[in-house]
Amino acid sequence: MTTDRKKYDAAFKIKAVELSNERSNITELARELGIRVSMLYKWRKDYDKFGSNSFPGNGIIKQTAEQKLISELEARLKEAELERDILKKAVGIFSKSGR
Repeated sequence: MTTDRKKYDAAFKIKAVELSNERSNITELARELGIRVSMLYKWRKDYDKFGSNSFPGNGIIKQTAEQKLISELEARLKEAELERDILKKAVGIFSKSGR
């Protein structure tokens, strides 16, 4: 017998974190929200580290703004290197056939 995992959207998680920062009894808040206390602490930790990028969705990596920029720049660099390599090969092919 398997149980389905509950999925919470980013808005719910952010609201839960905000409420947990306002209240002193986190155990009671977790019980009211129907989640485990450990999950609430994990969400708080993620929110402190990544801010609004804490809950990007299933399969999407959590990144700070700087990490996201670095990833985008690395992807652009890789694409530019690939284009350069293709052009080098094309020049080599055309220069050999012209002889």
